[in-house]
Amino acid sequence: MNKKVVILSAPSGSGKTTIARALLQAPLKLEFSISACSRVKRDVETDGVDYFFMTPQEFRQNINDNAFFEWEEVYADHFYGTLRSEPERIWKKGHFVLFDVDVYGGLNLKKQLGDQALSIFIQPPDLETLEERLVSRSLDTPDKIEMRLNKAAEEMAMAPRFDLVIINDHLDTAIEQSIEAIKAFLNQ
Repeated sequence: MNKKVVILSAPSGSGKTTIARALLQAPLKLEFSISACSRVKRDVETDGVDYFFMTPQEFRQNINDNAFFEWEEVYADHFYGTLRSEPERIWKKGHFVLFDVDVYGGLNLKKQLGDQALSIFIQPPDLETLEERLVSRSLDTPDKIEMRLNKAAEEMAMAPRFDLVIINDHLDTAIEQSIEAIKAFLNQ
């Protein structure tokens, strides 16, 4: 089995998860790698489907047990990571892994997986558009939005370190560009 993976990374609010959902519907044999996190579960999320939700203490224990392929403390006590069991579960089914991870996680995965991975950075057209998206989705407080925007500026500076940068100015176009790049990568 060809153990290839696709890594999608982006600043929060860039459309990464929407694009990931579209990629999972495309005929690419991609399967979502469920990340683990220590943040509070949102009402619309399901444990073991959207994320493996853990307390910060549980997350730290898994770090100590070397259960993570990669992990990052994104904000104080807000950990995100990939359990080693996830890619193996997907490869055993004969599928390719789709990672939907933050920028640092994406860079860590690419560093570990090298040519086995296609890393795609989904970039908003600009920070003003990103702010509009974050406000319109009504998930965060104004303070949290400001924190996300500050982090986004830092993350956007890392875009050149990815294999491909797709500017999500028009969602359908960004999805189409992603599908075409992934098809070419998987068929190498």
